[in-house]
Amino acid sequence: MISNLNNLSSGSTIEADVCIVGAGAAGVSLALSLSGRGLKILLLESGFEFTDDKTQHLYAGEVADEKLHSPPDKYRQRRFGGSTTIWGGRCMPFDPIDFEPRDYVSQSGWPISYQDLVPYYQQANKLLEAGVYEYDADKVFDTEQQAAIKGFKSDILKTNNLERFSCPTNVGDRYKQRLVLAADVEVLLGANCTGIRLNPTGAHVNQLDIASLEGVKASIVAKKVVLATGGIETTRLLLASNDVCPNGIGNEHDLVGRYYQCHIAGNLGKLTVLGATSNARHGYEVSPEGIYCRRRFALTAETQKKIRAGNMVARLHFPKIVDPSHKIGVLSGLFLAKNFISYEYGKRLKDGQSSLGIYLKHFANIILDPIDTIKFLYHWITKRTLAKRKFPSVILSNKSNQFTFEIHSEQYPNPDSRITLIDDTDALGMRKVKVDWRYLPEDIESVRRSLKLFVQEINQSGLATFEFNDDQLEEDLTRFGAYGGHHIGTTRMGTNPENSVVDANGKLHNVDNLYISSASVFPTSSQANPTLTIVAMSLRLADHIADTLHAGKSSHSII
Repeated sequence: MISNLNNLSSGSTIEADVCIVGAGAAGVSLALSLSGRGLKILLLESGFEFTDDKTQHLYAGEVADEKLHSPPDKYRQRRFGGSTTIWGGRCMPFDPIDFEPRDYVSQSGWPISYQDLVPYYQQANKLLEAGVYEYDADKVFDTEQQAAIKGFKSDILKTNNLERFSCPTNVGDRYKQRLVLAADVEVLLGANCTGIRLNPTGAHVNQLDIASLEGVKASIVAKKVVLATGGIETTRLLLASNDVCPNGIGNEHDLVGRYYQCHIAGNLGKLTVLGATSNARHGYEVSPEGIYCRRRFALTAETQKKIRAGNMVARLHFPKIVDPSHKIGVLSGLFLAKNFISYEYGKRLKDGQSSLGIYLKHFANIILDPIDTIKFLYHWITKRTLAKRKFPSVILSNKSNQFTFEIHSEQYPNPDSRITLIDDTDALGMRKVKVDWRYLPEDIESVRRSLKLFVQEINQSGLATFEFNDDQLEEDLTRFGAYGGHHIGTTRMGTNPENSVVDANGKLHNVDNLYISSASVFPTSSQANPTLTIVAMSLRLADHIADTLHAGKSSHSII
């Protein structure tokens, strides 16, 4: 059932076995998994089925440096389906090494292992419509015919690392009907959680305060409460709920909001593949079950440990778009359309190249490259705009065999990278957030060490050459600041309450019925986009909560 808080009487009290705050990837997957187990589930969502500007503005806040981090109301969507309404669909699991303690990565090590998540990764892959759980390209495709660089082999630099792409699946649209028909699930829209009220000892959640922007207020009483509102908003709720715990819930050791991580990313270097253009495969391949996939370059876990570098992957990428010397009409078209492209991608096209001469050269590229431009537009309309399973991104034929590497690297945990509250309040009277994202010299050095091995292995192969500007590396990796909407690490999990906020199941150490389901519990960020792991962790949490409530297994498949 889906209902609206505005249709209830102010002052109402709603009871449930499990109350989930937030109907994005984490909240929806958690509700689906708990359904059919004999529990009453309440799924709260601040927004509605479509974008609402007033609701979205509740995410507004401050950033310490907008060059390093976008405003907090960007990338996130406060609506039914959450940020899966705008994501690109990239799916890949974390690697086994990401869960291990590494002496060269401070505060690394998870209280769970990769194997603990494998069965849930398999379910998450299906829920996000990313096909079978197989991320070794050699087991999916012909190893020689589909190699990233034909004939390339290395014992330390692998090109069979695979990423899969969801439709991209909007979990709100995709699973709405399932939630409507579920007799044991109520989705309550327009319901903003404004406070978590603990008992006098601070050990138990007595109730949640919720309110609509229209002024309706109510209370929620539940046996278990799960915050599934993402890394930033979860931090905000915990810090703002300070009537019993003066520093905020779970913040006895000043950890809530600290260790904020995204990813270190950028396009850099020059890779030249020798010989025919067919020797480089930089686009998307389609798996046997019809899923778009793409290969990535990555160092083996053993090599990472040997050179003491964090996890990093690299994708073949086209030349720098803002530089018209590439003479590719489609790229110039993207540059000229930058003000009409989504915030995330448009931001990367606004790189100081704005003189009249630059614009004229981009116009010339379009005029002189009409056939490829028309082909691209036809492909984009048929395979992206009108397709249910959308072609993931711009891929162009590369007649020069020259590429950049698109780097996506783990960020080292840093306690000074953090989210705090400011005195300014939103329309509901809640204090807004301030985001102070920071990176460390170790982040840059880690990428540098990895790239030097890329140079070594690629150049000695005789199949391609690679070089990068070492002096410009930090600028290339931080030009656009924190990458995307990956809000990680602010309520990290661990076994010790003195250096973590939640335990291995996502439960706050000192509160017996309050859980967190988001990337905020990840101790480290890996090389991977977080959505698949968020869903896997949510499915694992559903089993744990059901066990504690003696609810057993679901009576039906979640898919």
